[in-house]
Amino acid sequence: MEPFRSLTQMVNSLRVRNYRRRVAVVCPNDPHTEYVIIRALREEIAEFLLVVDVGHQELARHMQCASPDFVHIYEAGSPDEAAALAVQLVRTGVADILMKGLINTDNLLRAVLNKENGLLPPGGILSHVAMAQIPLYHKLLFFSDAAVIPRPTLDQYRAIIHNDVGLCRKLGCVEPRIALLHCSEKVSEKFPHTLSYMQLRDEASQGAFGPVFMDGPMDAKTACDAHSGEIKGLSSPVVGNADILIFPNIESGNVFYKTITLFGDADTAGMLTGTIAPVVVPSRSDSGNSKFFSLVLACLAGTQND
Repeated sequence: MEPFRSLTQMVNSLRVRNYRRRVAVVCPNDPHTEYVIIRALREEIAEFLLVVDVGHQELARHMQCASPDFVHIYEAGSPDEAAALAVQLVRTGVADILMKGLINTDNLLRAVLNKENGLLPPGGILSHVAMAQIPLYHKLLFFSDAAVIPRPTLDQYRAIIHNDVGLCRKLGCVEPRIALLHCSEKVSEKFPHTLSYMQLRDEASQGAFGPVFMDGPMDAKTACDAHSGEIKGLSSPVVGNADILIFPNIESGNVFYKTITLFGDADTAGMLTGTIAPVVVPSRSDSGNSKFFSLVLACLAGTQND
């Protein structure tokens, strides 16, 4: 399988499979979520289980009338109850994917992380992966963590990398090139994450993450621009050709995410990883396109090994 080169190619791949993933949507009460549902129905890539709370059934019924075979409504007494019910639908195999609508992320995550009835396996680590199609970069770019883990520990870095590498492979990138990001190439005790990077590189060289290329610390420009690496005298399969960027903290990852969308005209997608099924938790400020492509990413993440 060749790696996907564009978000449109990902959509087309789902369409030709002729198999709709079942998506449980919590509180689909806002225009962006409605847009995602209607577009996915038009593209014939998903079936929806709309879990609505009291007083918000009208929009769901409108969407059901438009596509009665592929839209099903479940009612709950409150947003928290809707989140719990949607998680249960995923846990029991009625749905394949969980998606956030108009509900506070913290409320949804309480249901996802519930120790008895949630979606995170015992001892698992929840993380977030984003993917971007940037006009001036030659392939899709993955990066973590821009949304969940504030300052990864060594174990959390391992989980993030395992999760991201697994997703890359499902999308056809069998030997991902991973850049461990910092503001320079120097390892220093002043920046403990650079010491973690050295440990991760050693583990990668011993096969801990399967077939990958891993290098760092390096800055984002070096990771994505070969000329910058040449000027610095750096030679690595990762330099100028990264598939995955690993950020040292949530601030830098989130700033990168918001910057490439605002100033770089990037289209993005994102999802939670580490859970037993894909979870789409878009930001309130994400565009309708971003939320749609996030659902596409989750559908492919759950389909590739079928």
